[in-house]
This record gives sequence, C-alpha cells and structure tokens, in this order.
Amino acid sequence: MSLGTVLTAIVTPFDDRGAVDEKAFVDLMKYLCAHGSDGVVVCGTTGESPTLSTDEHLRLVELASSERPAGATVIASTGSNDTRHAVEMTERATEVGADAILSVTPYYNRPNRRGLHAHYSEIARATDKPVVLYNIPSRCSLDIPNDQLAELAQIEHVDYVKQANNANLAPVDGLGIYAGNDDLFAAVLDMGGCGGILVASHVVGPQMRRMVDEPENRAEIEASLKPVFDAMGVTTNPIPVKAALALVGRPAGRLRLPLVEVDDAEREVIRAALQGAGVL
Repeated sequence: MSLGTVLTAIVTPFDDRGAVDEKAFVDLMKYLCAHGSDGVVVCGTTGESPTLSTDEHLRLVELASSERPAGATVIASTGSNDTRHAVEMTERATEVGADAILSVTPYYNRPNRRGLHAHYSEIARATDKPVVLYNIPSRCSLDIPNDQLAELAQIEHVDYVKQANNANLAPVDGLGIYAGNDDLFAAVLDMGGCGGILVASHVVGPQMRRMVDEPENRAEIEASLKPVFDAMGVTTNPIPVKAALALVGRPAGRLRLPLVEVDDAEREVIRAALQGAGVL
C-alpha cells in the first residue's frame, strides 16, 4: 500500500494541567491533512512518546484512526528497546486501526545484528500491516548500515525505512525510503524515494507539498525553507515545533518534563525563520 509522501510526525497537545488534549489533537490532525500532509505518524518522538502512558499512547492511535480525514494515513509509532513491549504495542495499535507501524531501533541496550534481526522478526509477526524501520543513531546510539537494512527487508511486512542518518542515504533493496530529517526530504524525492516523515510540515506543510508537486522548483523551495528546517533543531525536538505552532496561532500546549519551553533567544530564531518563510 502507499503510505503517502508528506507524512507529519504529529505533536501531542497537552492542556494546562498536562493532560492529553484530545480535541486539539484531532483538530491539528485535520489541519495538517488539509495543509499538505497525506497522513500522520502518531506518538513518535515528536509526539513525546517517552512521557505517554500506554493507555494515552493507544488512545491517540485509536483517535487518529477513527477521526482521520478520508484517505489520510495513520502510522503508529510502537517501538521500544524491550521486544515484548514493542510486540504488545504493535498488536494493539494494529487492532485499533493503524495503517502501518513505525519501529525505532532499540536504544540503550544496543543489540548486535542477530539480536536486531530477531527483534524485528518478532515485531513483524505481530501485525499484518507494513512495518517502517526507524534508523536514528543520534538518539539510539546504534546505526543500521544499508547492507543490514537490506537483510531486514527480507522479513515479511518490513517494507520501509525512515532514514535519519544523512550519511546512509541511498536506495536499499526491498525497502521504500522515507526521509527522517526535514533536510533530507528533497534528496529522497530526487532519488525516487517514498517521501518524508517530517516535523516542519506542521508550519510549512503547503510549501513541502509543493516540493512533491513541483519537482522543477524543488531546489528553490528547499533553499527557501532551510532556515525553518534549521530552526526546528535550535533545541531538542519537539520543543521548537511546539513553539512554532504557538507563533502561527495553532498552540499545542505545554511540554512534559524533562522537556521545557524554548527560551527567548530560541523563540526569536524560530520567529525569524517563520517570518522569512512568509508564514507569520
């Protein structure tokens, strides 16, 4: 199945008490899908998954699956460094309606190649939906080289990779490639990849959609958005994107500790980038 090209790793809105704001979540999902996104990735790092309870996590996947606009894709992030927990979350996300599963490389315990193959084999057996591997060594301290990605592609249901190691970007036999960093999106499109799982699309979604629809203008659009991409990394994700949403009038509420709000200098970097992109 096609999962879409512009997929936004949606933030999780919280209310003033720090509880999940379900209405704000649904409203944001519908806004994103009306402004360039083909679908959303729910409860990823951008969705502050490390601080969500299992019930909150699965409720958001269920809510996205039931309230999505027609034709929109819902990908559930269910990864863990505990294979049993990843399997359970994958099973339950499949049951509540997710179209695909995003599964991050096990962090901290850093399995070897045989362990990683066993991990993903168990996860793939837990669903009949496509599995998107997620390679992000900057957070997990473990890189999956492209030859190992090709091996993992032989596992039934392992169909895609979200590649967040810019140095590894290349076609991989058996896997569709999604950009895992906003600044890889144009390069992935240029090489015939599937698209991107993106963050800046919260605030510049129509412009990122133009990068798909207007390949002749892709390089120019990318250059114009580079300050926004850079601003989304001025401090730890998703702190900047929540600040950006507030600046453009679509506030997503507070962050959960240990994440804290942007400081004044960081906010000004974000504001300047959004002004330069014409969205303020």
